[in-house]
Amino acid sequence: MAVTFYWYPNCGTCKKAKQWLDDHSISYKPVHIVENPPSKEEMEELIDKSGLPAKKFFNTSGKKYRELNMKEKIKDATVPQMAEMLASDGMLIKRPIVTDGQKVTVGYKEETFNENWL
Repeated sequence: MAVTFYWYPNCGTCKKAKQWLDDHSISYKPVHIVENPPSKEEMEELIDKSGLPAKKFFNTSGKKYRELNMKEKIKDATVPQMAEMLASDGMLIKRPIVTDGQKVTVGYKEETFNENWL
C-alpha cells in the first residue's frame, strides 16, 4: 500500500515520520507541503476523512500562524473557509499528513502511525 506523505524536509517531526515509514518498509509518495500544498478541495477531503476538527490541521506553533493572527481568523470560520486558508500557504498546515485515500493522520506520533499504517 503506497501512501501520500505531505511533508516539509526541514521539519524535525517530518524527518521522524519519514524514518518510521522507511523503517517499516511502507512505500510512499513524498509531497513537499510548501512547494505543493494540497488544494482547497484536497484539504476538505483530508479534513473529512481524518475525522478531526479542521482546526487540528493548522500548524499552531508556526511563525506564519502567529504572524497572520490565524487564531482569531479560524475561530468562527467554516470548514471550507479553513480549507481555503490552509491551501493558500503550506506553512500553515500541521505536518506531516499521511493518507492512503481512506485514512488520514496529521502530525507524527509513533502510536498513531502503528495503529494506522502497519
